[in-house]
Amino acid sequence: MNWRSFAVALFCFAAGLTSATAEADLPDGFVYLRDVAPDIEQDMRYAGLNNFTGAPVPGYEAPECVMRRDAAEALKRAQRSAQGLGLSLKVFDCYRPQRAVRAFGAWARAPEDGRTKSQYPRLPKDALVPNYIASRSSHSTGLAVDLTLVRQGGSDRPPLLRSTCIAAAQAPADEPKAVRSNANALALGELGPGELDMGTSFDCFDRASKTAFPELTPEQRQSRDVLVTLMERAGFTNYPAEWWHFSLARAKDRRSYDVPITPRPLR
Repeated sequence: MNWRSFAVALFCFAAGLTSATAEADLPDGFVYLRDVAPDIEQDMRYAGLNNFTGAPVPGYEAPECVMRRDAAEALKRAQRSAQGLGLSLKVFDCYRPQRAVRAFGAWARAPEDGRTKSQYPRLPKDALVPNYIASRSSHSTGLAVDLTLVRQGGSDRPPLLRSTCIAAAQAPADEPKAVRSNANALALGELGPGELDMGTSFDCFDRASKTAFPELTPEQRQSRDVLVTLMERAGFTNYPAEWWHFSLARAKDRRSYDVPITPRPLR
């Protein structure tokens, strides 16, 4: 074997070892959603700044949706149904390491700095526990997902509206002004291109996020109903306090994990 052949073989061995190591980093039975349903859009909020903490969350080392395979396969079925309606699923969060759950709790106990107040405009920060931020999460089992619906080809269309958590008409009269006047506030809660109007943004800690919230427009009500119907037919159940949160209903193994989400290996 000449030195060029040896170098190629060594490179291939190293690449294979890296891939195998990355695969082994996932809990047994877990998969990257891109490997099961690559056409589902991903906007993994906790891997970046655009989330209610205003910072990347521990455990999210890559903006990838990771799930248990049975949940990923069920989500693929929901995607096929959505596509039949000219829609697509868009996920915000999937498997959540337990260290991220602990980080949420620490954030909730920290003093208010106003940077992400737009995500809970009608509540003090310390009121978010335990109704919105709990010490345990079904996401840590790999069976839960936070998501919305987008129109197919929606990435080529402008956002429908800019909304921080809830519509101004639903918020206290002085709250939107107070949020906007905070120079440190982050621009959170905006609808992405093509997203259906669900009445609130994702991770809006407010009563308006209840799936059955009565003060929705007909369009918002229909959007939520379509999402719930698609997900239920695929085997998921909705968490009534959050229109975006669903868990696979009949899974027996509900162990939680604390393995970080690492970059998906190249195929």
